[in-house]
Amino acid sequence: MNKEKRHQIFTRLREQNPEPTTELEYHSTFELLIAVILSAQATDVSVNKATAKLFPVANTPQAILKLGEKGLIRYIKTIGLFNSKASNIIKTCEILLQQHDGQVPADRKALEALPGVGRKTANVVLNTAFGQPAMAVDTHIFRVANRTRIAPGKTVLEVEKKLMRLVPGEFLLDAHHWLILHGRYVCTARKPRCGACVIEDLCEFKDKTEYD
Repeated sequence: MNKEKRHQIFTRLREQNPEPTTELEYHSTFELLIAVILSAQATDVSVNKATAKLFPVANTPQAILKLGEKGLIRYIKTIGLFNSKASNIIKTCEILLQQHDGQVPADRKALEALPGVGRKTANVVLNTAFGQPAMAVDTHIFRVANRTRIAPGKTVLEVEKKLMRLVPGEFLLDAHHWLILHGRYVCTARKPRCGACVIEDLCEFKDKTEYD
C-alpha cells in the first residue's frame, strides 16, 4: 500500500461522506463521554436507547451523582456490563467535580485517569468533542486497516500508531469515523460487501467477494 493509494482511498471515502461523525447521540461533551463509556462491548444503538431516557433526567456530573449508582443502573441495565459501568461513571463524575470543575478535560492523560476511560475512549472524546486528530481503533478499524493493508498491524496500538503516521494529514481528523463506518456497514466481519465498496479496486484484500 503506497502513499498515493492511501490518498485515493480517503479521497473517495470523503466524497461519499463529507462530514462523518459518531453514531452515538449526544448534546454536550459530558454526554459524549458517558455515551462512549457505555459503548464499550455494546452497540451504539443500545447505548442511544438508554441515554435517550437517561440524559433528559441527568446529563451533568452533579445530576448523575444525585441519581446514585442504583438510580443510574435503572437507566443502563439494558447495556452489557452495566454494573461496572455504573460504578465507573459515578467515580468519574466525582473526579470531574473534584479535579476539573465539572468539565471534561481536553487532555489525554487526564481523560485516561478517569474510571472506565481507556485509550480508545479518550481518543473518541479528543477527536469528536475537541477536534484533535486521534484514532480510536476498535474492532472495525482494526479489521479495515488490516484487510485493506492501509495500516496492517498485530495489535490495536500498532494499528493506531501506523494510521496516525500514514493517513494523509488532510484526512486525519475524520479518518477514524470513515474507517469505523466502512467497517460497520461495508467491510463487515463475516462477509465483506466488496461489490458495494467504493475503494474495492484500491483495496489489497486477497479474498474479495461479489456480495453487495
